[in-house]
Amino acid sequence: MLSVALHTLRSRWITFVGSFVALSLGVALIAVMGLALASSLHAPDRKPERFAAAPVVVKGADTLRVSSSIGDRVQKLAQPRAVPAAAVVKLKKLGTVIEDRSFAVRAQGGPGDLVGHPWSTAVFAPYEIDEGRAPRAADEVVVSGDWVQPGERVQTDRGAVRVVGTVTGRGFENVVFYTDARAAQLWPNSTQLVVDADTAAVRTAVSGSPGVQVLTGDARRYADADPDRDSEALTAMNAMFGTAGGVTTFVSVFVVASTFAFSVAQRRREFGLLRTAGATPGQIRRMVFVEALSVGVLASAAGCVLGAYGAPRLAAWVVDGGLAPNWFTIGAATWPYYTAFATGLLVALCGVVAASWRAGRTGPTQALREASVDTNPMTWGRWLSGAALLLTAAVTLGLALFSDPGDLLHRKTYVSRPMLLITAVALLAPVVVRPLTRLIAWLPAQLPGAGGMLVRENAAAGVRRTAAIAAPVLVTVALTGSLLGATATLNEAKATETREQTAAAFVITPASGGFDAATLRDLRKVPGAEVSATSSSAVYVMEDGVALIKDEARSADPGPLAATTNLPIASGEAGDLNDDSIIVNEEWQQHTVGEHVRVWLGDGTRKTLRIAAVMTTGTGNNGVYVTPRNAAGASVDRVDVALTDGADAGAVAAGLRAEVRTSGGQVFTKEQWVQASYPETNETTRMGFLLVLGIALLYTGISLANTMVMATSDRVRDLAVLRLAGATRWQVLRLVGAEALMVVAVGGVLGLLVAVLNLAGMWSALGLLSVWTTIQLPWTAIGVAVGTCAVLAVVSSVAPASIALRRRAVELAGIRE
Repeated sequence: MLSVALHTLRSRWITFVGSFVALSLGVALIAVMGLALASSLHAPDRKPERFAAAPVVVKGADTLRVSSSIGDRVQKLAQPRAVPAAAVVKLKKLGTVIEDRSFAVRAQGGPGDLVGHPWSTAVFAPYEIDEGRAPRAADEVVVSGDWVQPGERVQTDRGAVRVVGTVTGRGFENVVFYTDARAAQLWPNSTQLVVDADTAAVRTAVSGSPGVQVLTGDARRYADADPDRDSEALTAMNAMFGTAGGVTTFVSVFVVASTFAFSVAQRRREFGLLRTAGATPGQIRRMVFVEALSVGVLASAAGCVLGAYGAPRLAAWVVDGGLAPNWFTIGAATWPYYTAFATGLLVALCGVVAASWRAGRTGPTQALREASVDTNPMTWGRWLSGAALLLTAAVTLGLALFSDPGDLLHRKTYVSRPMLLITAVALLAPVVVRPLTRLIAWLPAQLPGAGGMLVRENAAAGVRRTAAIAAPVLVTVALTGSLLGATATLNEAKATETREQTAAAFVITPASGGFDAATLRDLRKVPGAEVSATSSSAVYVMEDGVALIKDEARSADPGPLAATTNLPIASGEAGDLNDDSIIVNEEWQQHTVGEHVRVWLGDGTRKTLRIAAVMTTGTGNNGVYVTPRNAAGASVDRVDVALTDGADAGAVAAGLRAEVRTSGGQVFTKEQWVQASYPETNETTRMGFLLVLGIALLYTGISLANTMVMATSDRVRDLAVLRLAGATRWQVLRLVGAEALMVVAVGGVLGLLVAVLNLAGMWSALGLLSVWTTIQLPWTAIGVAVGTCAVLAVVSSVAPASIALRRRAVELAGIRE
């Protein structure tokens, strides 16, 4: 049978080229994602930046460390502590002590990421004056970059300043240096110091201050802004490449298995003839496996080569797009190649198992009779697999809705769930293909002429062919609708929460940092305004004795809070909040009104608070509420303003804008605030989904074109019969194009069904979490996906048909004259 298999490879080269293309591209995708994922596991060692020339840096406590039964649990503090005053006194006896400060600055015409520092810290980077001089007065500054020249005056959110000097940028920040005194006025909070003294003496001086760190050498990088950005970037890249790798692997396996199964199903007439000639079922199966092995080895090897070529280009793309740091490159890992090769070969062999088994056990006469029309496209194995997957999807959804509906809102869940449904629907597709094609083609079939009827009957007769060609369209539309629809639905749900919870007539936000006490006093003096000033903080709680959980918290005075905010209270009263209590949400392990919970506040202070009220879980952003006394050090970053009885909204708005004009604050009406705060998908998540969908669309598009070419080449005799029956060449080509559109429509409808079912599950979970919103289907993206598939399908079917029809019809039909 080996010689027969090799001869078959030569005679049916279009089918095997199609299988080769599908498999090699699938393996290439798996290799590329594997290489990217392997390269995102480790980051290079980063050197100190702002304090590269500093002798010793002393950093106040910025982490909360709590002992548990399985070791210390650690979380970053929302409000890092300053170095204790007693320790500072000791340090000043050892040598010069310089307080460091960092705060955001917004300047007209300047970069959007300006950061302010005291001038005395410039020497530690080091920065050196290029032009001009150092600042001496409160309104004088030195800046980096060439966006302004010495002598010019610049308006900032912290007052007008005059630029008296410039320094060369160091590449890690855009800086504005103030005098030390002015920096202390603008940002009183200082959490780290530079000490010019012996390291051992410094450690001794701070030894009695818990949490205080003494940084020297490369450890000084922990005093830089965002020292964990490399690890955070790695986490984000791991999530992105993990998601992309999982989805693209699924798409690759799905399409490759479908293509190989279709390539075997195409050859039923050939298998029937072999059975008639005396071939045993075992011989046919071995022949099919030898063919799959030959194609699988060659295609998997080619895919690994393509992966090695494509991975560096993917790395360059994510770096250029800002999704990865500049240091990210593809490493020398080899396991992705082995994994991709083995996966490709395994899928190639598995893809022909069911089809070859069916072909081998079918009798010769039955095989010849079934060669033209699919009378029984569903095998027991396909029925059982499809039903099992569909039942699994339904049961897991029901269990999630019953036990933990919030889990359905997590990215890992709404990315993985569509795969289960896609596979189930694809396996069961032959059951619905025939009635679905008759429904879609009902109207065209009523039109004059036989075209509509032929499209309907051809698609309904070739159920396996229709299902196989529709599979790439199904997976593309389902993924597009499910992934983009899930993020859009979640964003709409969060916007709904914001709209329902905002009872204020106006919301005021600062230009940067927070509002100072003087501005808040002026805002409270505006006639007709009831002001609620809130700040961002955090609360930490130990759950099950092993998990230290951080919850976002907002601090507010209870009275003004009740007037400006509609909290989603499930039990208790928001007005009962005081300095000895807390408002939590239903996600907390302890969430019964009146219970006492042990918590750690944003600055690490340990405290026991009574639960005053419990909020619904919502989309997970409800957080907790405490009073300002329990959020020491948190700056006010939002002011909600309600109107008192009889107050004029226009007059109040004018008064509020006048009070925040000098600080650069912005006043929003309620609707403007809802619009401005409308949640947007995280950039990494959004680009990750675009990466996934772009690759999926490209791959499935190529696979669709590939499968269409395979299917069309197999129908040359059918087209010849139409020509002999009197159809013109253009009529036949129009029929082929219409059949391609029919198949795309079938795949689009099935894909849309999967997307709707997935989003319906998410919508149900939101309802159980007390958030009622609308399902958001990304119609534009779905339309683009379907339109692209339609163009590819039509071109890929009409082009080979047109080439084939250039020969005489009697030659195509195999009729001797």
